[in-house]
Amino acid sequence: MGIALNTVYNNFLSTYTPKSITRYDAHKKSELRNVYNSIVKLNKESPWYLPTTNKVTQLYAVDIKENARDLHNTLAQLGGLEENGLFSKKSAYSTDEGIAAATFIGSQSPEETIPDYALEVRSLASSQENMGLFLNDTKVQLKPDTYSFDVAINDMNYEFQFSIGEGETNRDVQERLVRLINNSGIGIKASLTEADSQTSIRMESEATGIPLGKSRIFTVSDHHTGKASGAVDYFGLNYTSREASNARFLINGEEHSASSNHFTIKKQFDVKLKGVSGDDEPVRIGLKPDLESLTDNVVHLIGGYNDFVKAVSSYLDSQSKSRQLVHEMQGIASLYHNSLESMGVQLTEDSTLKVDTDMLRETARQSDDISETFGYLKDFSRSLFRKSNQISLNPMNYVEKTVVAYKNPGHNFVSPYATSAYSGMMFNGYC
Repeated sequence: MGIALNTVYNNFLSTYTPKSITRYDAHKKSELRNVYNSIVKLNKESPWYLPTTNKVTQLYAVDIKENARDLHNTLAQLGGLEENGLFSKKSAYSTDEGIAAATFIGSQSPEETIPDYALEVRSLASSQENMGLFLNDTKVQLKPDTYSFDVAINDMNYEFQFSIGEGETNRDVQERLVRLINNSGIGIKASLTEADSQTSIRMESEATGIPLGKSRIFTVSDHHTGKASGAVDYFGLNYTSREASNARFLINGEEHSASSNHFTIKKQFDVKLKGVSGDDEPVRIGLKPDLESLTDNVVHLIGGYNDFVKAVSSYLDSQSKSRQLVHEMQGIASLYHNSLESMGVQLTEDSTLKVDTDMLRETARQSDDISETFGYLKDFSRSLFRKSNQISLNPMNYVEKTVVAYKNPGHNFVSPYATSAYSGMMFNGYC
């Protein structure tokens, strides 16, 4: 049941509001208990209201919840979870972003010396590709029947069933199979490839690299299926046109390999490979100077704020209370307007912020005490942090609702799940 619900949740987020998962999405039991207690307290005096059934409103509620989580994680990455850690995060550099991008994920301890690394990329990790036979758009040569085939991937076997009717063409069936595979969400992307008026089914794994103890990421067969066989050979679904491969690279001259183009170095740098090294010098990865790290942190903060405001603003025409949330965010920025402007951060007419990095660097250079100079920026960040937590706890506060009844003050009972109505919105379409 847990796997099924996880699949539903991931499908909803990838379809409507894709957000990355960070280490800040993992919580201790004590943290989850505090969230629960906050929800209970929040709902103790809340009125009863009718459930929201409008699809756009449901999407809006989930969207602002997920964007608030994203803003929360952005601030956490800047050190917002620590009393004196805000803006102390170091930034990594890569001498060639076209080959490898790097992010610093190591310790913030000032006593620790972080070395630079020389990276040479020999090859990128690749996915597996199966290319079917190219067929003319003529009548299918298989007899009308219900067919099936098995796909083995990630230690799981999936059976696909489909029917071929009288008079259907090869392209009709190929298009149906492409939709069937893509809608399954098993980690394979299918598409229809056309050449010289012929079409073929192309299947590509979402994962890269060679699985441990295996030669392929997925296999297709119809030797032991419950329905008619023959479709795999007819459409050529089992022909592997490109084998999966691991990434190969050298770190400080030492050879390494990885099944993905995304890996870590010594638990200090998160690296994403994008290209293969040429005959030039190796790509060097290390830490930026403190001034550059500070600038990157501020730009990252402003980007997180702007992304949230833009996401909420996209609902201004359809959700009346979205304007309230935009105004509240604008109010937080306006409170620190003069101080932010003095260091190169300006509030624009659309409630977003604009940063002048040259002015920001110059302010930092001339400062005798960085902590004091950027104190207002830290206060601004903490206000955003509290706001993101509030929105995450009760996204329904910014949804237009019809109140049914107000509770009797002092004689009510706890309704801890009222603010979590948005979670039911994700699952009601699957029940």
